[in-house]
Amino acid sequence: MNYEEKITIELEFWKRKMRLKPSFLNKLTNNIQKKINSYIPEKIHTAITVTIRSMIKGVLYGSTYTTSDIPAMEMSLIQRESLVKSKIDSYCKTGAAEGGITGAGGFLMSMADFPILIGIKMKLLFEISALYGFDVKDYRERLYLLYIFQLAFSSQQGRTKIFMHMEDWENKLHLIPENVDSFDWKTFQQEYRDYIDLAKLAQLLPVVGAAVGAVANYQLIKQLGNTAIQAYRMRLLK
Repeated sequence: MNYEEKITIELEFWKRKMRLKPSFLNKLTNNIQKKINSYIPEKIHTAITVTIRSMIKGVLYGSTYTTSDIPAMEMSLIQRESLVKSKIDSYCKTGAAEGGITGAGGFLMSMADFPILIGIKMKLLFEISALYGFDVKDYRERLYLLYIFQLAFSSQQGRTKIFMHMEDWENKLHLIPENVDSFDWKTFQQEYRDYIDLAKLAQLLPVVGAAVGAVANYQLIKQLGNTAIQAYRMRLLK
């Protein structure tokens, strides 16, 4: 079995997982996350929403994030994925170090961690996209990054809906406005806010916040990286 055959099988299992209906455990976990969410003061929720909105505008409209040069097209998939996995490992270590420092610093530093972590994650996604040979100067590719971001941290119910948007992406590109000003990013931001990083909000709570820090950041970035790998395999393996 060659490399592409192996990862095609992995991709099929991942796609089946994305289509699963929410289990009892999924629903229970989601309820716990919502309970944690309810303990966070409203002003914190507002600050997080503003941060997310700014990040989305930066990704869709601006040049906030830069990437390495796109690799030569003759590079094999196994070579690309070797570089991608190395990049994920590097970003996991960076995120863990940052999370350990802010997690130990109490409530205010944990608040600072949230936008920093979003920036680390988005930078990683831009790097992964470039390594797979996609041009993120096209805002439609940036939109795909946001879907990956949302897919990685959503509930099972939300995940299935997002996955359906991402399937057969190339054939949906003509439906996406070429003019970025025509895209309804406000609606997307509202849907995005319902799901993103609920588990990470636990770092804002007293006592348990410091314990979340490094481990949470490492695992969240790793989860995002693995989701991105499968999302791009879905487009490259026909």
